[in-house]
Amino acid sequence: MVAEATTRRSRITPEREAELYGAVLELLREVGYDALTMDAVATRTRSSKATLYRQWGGKAELVVKALRSQKPHFDEVDTGSLRGDLHAIAFREDDCHMEQNSALMRGLMVAVHANPDLLAAFKEWIVEPEMTGVDRMVRRAVDRGEVRADNPALGYLIHMLIGAFATRTLIDEEPPTQEYLVSYIDAVVLPALSA
Repeated sequence: MVAEATTRRSRITPEREAELYGAVLELLREVGYDALTMDAVATRTRSSKATLYRQWGGKAELVVKALRSQKPHFDEVDTGSLRGDLHAIAFREDDCHMEQNSALMRGLMVAVHANPDLLAAFKEWIVEPEMTGVDRMVRRAVDRGEVRADNPALGYLIHMLIGAFATRTLIDEEPPTQEYLVSYIDAVVLPALSA
């Protein structure tokens, strides 16, 4: 069954997959998760609905994989220092994309709580890989002697990073920016990790 799924998935080229993901994200920004349909994706991308279901199984997996495709993973960041790694994360997206994605993620968070399939896909394809990447980043920092292995703040690193991104609009009524995230990392995250 796995070999069959792999064979079917290999028919779409990486370029076509990127095109499909871009179209899904455009639709998501236009209509939101609940109003997004596989019919609309098929029409926008000039694909058959059967191909979309065969490739991604359903809307939840397609949407989450489209989100995941748009940014480098934590695993791809290794500058040789924790500060450098965290700053590199802040610079993964320019300010314009960060603002668009912040609005998109706020909308999706509402849908995640109302849709078990989306929640499961979100955890599998975004949350767990990001947490694994952060764990590797932290282990490297511990191995280099930058952070004590028993620092209680280590278990909250991902929460601190997501919190900074997610609450910027709510509290300050401004979108997150690279400058803001770098400042937050230097003022909050790194001091917590060095305590």
